[in-house]
Amino acid sequence: MSKLLIVNGPNLNLVGKREKEIYGEISLEDYLKQLKTNDAITVFQSNIEGEIIDQLQQAKSNGYDGVVLNAGGYTHTSVAIRDAILAINTPVLEVHISNIFSREDFRNKSLLSGVCIGHISGFGLKGYELAIHYFQNIQ
Repeated sequence: MSKLLIVNGPNLNLVGKREKEIYGEISLEDYLKQLKTNDAITVFQSNIEGEIIDQLQQAKSNGYDGVVLNAGGYTHTSVAIRDAILAINTPVLEVHISNIFSREDFRNKSLLSGVCIGHISGFGLKGYELAIHYFQNIQ
């Protein structure tokens, strides 16, 4: 079984409280607790770009086989997170709760997709389950 790190970016700590028509009623923390059936999955959330970069840079040395990354708004703005993904040998799978391509124009561009092994968006919180399935059964 793969040891996975799930990294969530800014404002994802508010899922279940904000824009429920987009993100749903359940908190991301509660949903991920349901998925985390063993110690092979670690969840990290930060509203701070540098802390997300630190997690990515330390993923391999901390024994992770893969990273599931929802960088939130940093998806569209962070060259620094993109560079961190390029700098590491750990595969990163990009996940978004909403379909970023059907939202505002500025959300239609991901700076991260081109350096990730894949991209899942638009399936709600189920996208995390799909990403975990990929790492545990396909990769």
